[in-house]
Amino acid sequence: MPRLKAAIIGGGNIADKNHIPALKELSEQVEVVAICSRDIHKARALADKHSIALAFDNADEMYRSDSKPDLIINCTANNLHYPFTMRALENNCHVLCEKPPAISSREAREMAELAASKEKVLAYNFQLRQTPEYTLMNKCLASGQLGDIYHIKARFLRRRGIPGWGNFTNKTIQGGGALMDLGVHILDLALGLLDYRMPDKILANTYDFIGKAGGKGLMGSWDASKFEVEDACFAHLSFPNNASIELSTSFALNTKEQKNVNLEVFGTNAGAVLNPFSLYGELAGELTDTEFPYLEEIDIQLQNTKAFLNACNGQESNICTAEQGAILQEIIEKIYQSAEM
Repeated sequence: MPRLKAAIIGGGNIADKNHIPALKELSEQVEVVAICSRDIHKARALADKHSIALAFDNADEMYRSDSKPDLIINCTANNLHYPFTMRALENNCHVLCEKPPAISSREAREMAELAASKEKVLAYNFQLRQTPEYTLMNKCLASGQLGDIYHIKARFLRRRGIPGWGNFTNKTIQGGGALMDLGVHILDLALGLLDYRMPDKILANTYDFIGKAGGKGLMGSWDASKFEVEDACFAHLSFPNNASIELSTSFALNTKEQKNVNLEVFGTNAGAVLNPFSLYGELAGELTDTEFPYLEEIDIQLQNTKAFLNACNGQESNICTAEQGAILQEIIEKIYQSAEM
């Protein structure tokens, strides 16, 4: 099977530290041929750092080049996911896009429809799917050990984790705050356990008390006058089969733990906690707790990139699909709409 040619759009930290190293580890399957950034000096510097031949500041020029890529890794800001993904699909490229899928559900749906019409893979970089704990939780669900899941507590909380840099507090660029940046990861996992169905009822609240107050946290200082997003979001999602998700996410919250990323799952046969993975049920008529202390640590970005390449090659994959991304974006939009009511 010939190697695929990949290009990176967006020359920031996530391209440098996550995607390019993962692609280089998979050099038998894929070759990184170009970096594209609005700043040609930034693109050239990143290309030189990783021994990548070409650098562009114009994506259309890249698509017209002799080294036209087969796939694009879209590492742009949230508000640029849609235009750069659409242009890549129009040029018959597969796309792995950073999260969240887009700014609006309309954008995410249009991206999914174009990918389907072009018969190209559009996927999203929700790499927490690849953790050994989540893989094991899915195995327990598939084997019947959990029974039917009827409630999930999904949390991605920071105590004082408002980023003091970048565009994280800019609503126009980001589309939202804690939900868009953090909550989407854990919501993706919870939805995956419920077959990615759409809820029929959503009740949500968002808050910005700490963000609007300004100050210094564990990720630097932020400017209260430029804080335009939510610092915390809490939502209850109810599904047609009476299953439910309780979602909690925050940039900043007056809580004990500095960070809390977890799923707590309640099934008819047993319950489970994601981190550290453990099962709670009964055996031989007695209550039992089961722990798994020997799960190996893995490079989840590498595994998610593998999953994307598998999808591009028509192989089985657990990557977040274009359709799932469209559903996720619609749910995010409905959460924000509920909070505004």
